[in-house]
Amino acid sequence: MEYRLILSAAGLLLAAAAMASGEAYRWVDEDGVVHFSDVPREGAERIVLQQSNVVPTVRPAPRRAAPETDGDPAEPGAPFRYESIEVVSPAAEETLWNIEGVLTVSVALSPALQPGHQVRLYFDGEERTTSSSTSVQIDEVWRGVHNIQAEVIDDTGQLMIRSQPNRFYVQQNTIIGRPVR
Repeated sequence: MEYRLILSAAGLLLAAAAMASGEAYRWVDEDGVVHFSDVPREGAERIVLQQSNVVPTVRPAPRRAAPETDGDPAEPGAPFRYESIEVVSPAAEETLWNIEGVLTVSVALSPALQPGHQVRLYFDGEERTTSSSTSVQIDEVWRGVHNIQAEVIDDTGQLMIRSQPNRFYVQQNTIIGRPVR
């Protein structure tokens, strides 16, 4: 078992080194299956790989705010910064049934939401609501595929942190003869 792990790790390192060099090889076997490798072989076509498009994650500079304390005074002048934010409800790829147009959104935030800061929610790419709570209801959410994203802004409107968008689905049972939104 340990031997397989070492071989797998070595293979990954070799593949990473090959991709860093920007070369790969392509060939088609006798069954018509296309193969790619970093090792040249007879009959293989050399492929020059372009540099990958890597987009770094950019977070805005943290703003100063009064952090919550447990009786210990914080270091004076230290900028406040949120460590993480996530939309936990609805979960990514979750299917919701018969919500009657009302969606409850819950956001997990670490550390906790600071005084004066607000959670802003985007529903299907459009700003829907801003609240001083991490649990909010959104009206007029009908069946279909939707996206939800949250961010925290400080008292000046400066973006502090933004979540990844969650895609979720709303399904509605139908009753024959009654239209369903």
